[in-house]
Amino acid sequence: MDRNVSARPVDPRTVPGIWLLWRREIIATLALAWPMIAINLSQTGLGATDVVMLAWLGPEVLAAGSLGYNLYFVSFIGGLGLISAISAMIAAERGRNRHAVREVRRSFRQGLWSAVALSVPIWIALWNAETILIGLGQEPALAAQAAEYLRYKQWALLPMLGFVALRFFLAGMERPFLALVVSLTGLAVNALANYALIFGNFGAPAMGLNGAGIATTLTASFMFVMLTLIARRDRRFRRYALFGRFWRADWPRFFELWRLGMPISAMILFEVMIFSAALFLMGMISTESLAAHTIAIQIASLAFMVPLGLGQAVTVRVGVAYGARDHDAITRAGWSAFGIAMVFMSIAALVMITVPHLLISAFLSLDDPENARVIALAVSFLAMAAIFQIVDGAQAVGAGMLRGLQDTRIPMLYAGFGYWLVGMPIAVGFGLYSPLAGVGVWMGLAGGLTVVAILLIWRWRRRDRLGLLPDTRRPAQVMRGRGRAAAPGKTL
Repeated sequence: MDRNVSARPVDPRTVPGIWLLWRREIIATLALAWPMIAINLSQTGLGATDVVMLAWLGPEVLAAGSLGYNLYFVSFIGGLGLISAISAMIAAERGRNRHAVREVRRSFRQGLWSAVALSVPIWIALWNAETILIGLGQEPALAAQAAEYLRYKQWALLPMLGFVALRFFLAGMERPFLALVVSLTGLAVNALANYALIFGNFGAPAMGLNGAGIATTLTASFMFVMLTLIARRDRRFRRYALFGRFWRADWPRFFELWRLGMPISAMILFEVMIFSAALFLMGMISTESLAAHTIAIQIASLAFMVPLGLGQAVTVRVGVAYGARDHDAITRAGWSAFGIAMVFMSIAALVMITVPHLLISAFLSLDDPENARVIALAVSFLAMAAIFQIVDGAQAVGAGMLRGLQDTRIPMLYAGFGYWLVGMPIAVGFGLYSPLAGVGVWMGLAGGLTVVAILLIWRWRRRDRLGLLPDTRRPAQVMRGRGRAAAPGKTL
């Protein structure tokens, strides 16, 4: 951002002043969002690297690896949703007091405590992955391979959640670029570790599928250690003493984090699970539909990284304004990110409609006659994906806007309703019991996303009437109004 522009005094009552405030907010949002978008892409790349290299070992190894990876991924996503609440909490603290140290440290520390509290029971569950997978109807031989793979991979969960906590600390501080550098470095480390341990290169033993599990654990540990060293040594963050007195319990902040974070985790899982269910439905329709769906969803998921990053950024921007009790700044922060997302997703939708064959050519040869059926289906699915790009972006950013107001429970209920009571019945009905087949499944996905997006934006528009905005009085005035004095905080 231009320092001279940002330092210039602004009269918000004039048209030029209003324009300058909005311009500043748009620039600040973009500056915060683009590293988050890149981090999301690099995190996706970690899993993609595993898939590509395991595919070189054959379809059976790839299938077993996919089973194990999916169990690990669901566990990780649940933890990520919970711990992401610290960015909203830290942003609000910084809005209340730009130089807050103790309160920021409390929120981060309880993010790490939550990572440990989540990892232990998940480790126990993943250690028994073979029983779980057989119970889900998977082939015993594949379940056994996947379980052995997870016994090496599952230990990555805690350091990866620790990295997530540090990443969202940096996001709350509006300094995400350092996490991006570590994330990109981790992507390279993961590729090298996979290449060495899967195939026995660089003098390492050839461990196949198990080597991929070890590579994930090594990479997660590397990323956590590197970001920890940065947080401890960088002059901008040393004063927070993030790991000081880590053993000290802080149950009020711990439960506050879970109150905010558990609905976020559930909301993310609702969405992940309906897309997993769509994959299952496509498999019931035909092999060609499943292949075409896989291609279309990969393209749509790539575009989704942009509103996902914007949603994470707007949580921080709204959170800072929320802590500062600035209603106008809350409005600017929310609608700026929403507008950017709508512009990008409109462009993405236009590309999917106008040049679908170009996008599909990255996955399949367009000249091979054997691919003709899959290509035709993928084109039709991309047309549906183009339609739901707008609502998918709206729900991602809308959820982030409300998280900045520390409003997570009702949005979780909206997600459960939209995805599973609206979207899933449409997907099953039109997908399995109508000539639309695969297109009907995508109609269900689009319908669910549309309902969730409408409900979230409706709630944001009514944020004042619903009492979601902070009281503009000073904290001492609020406490006097309630007839009691504020209690001094306990030093941690």
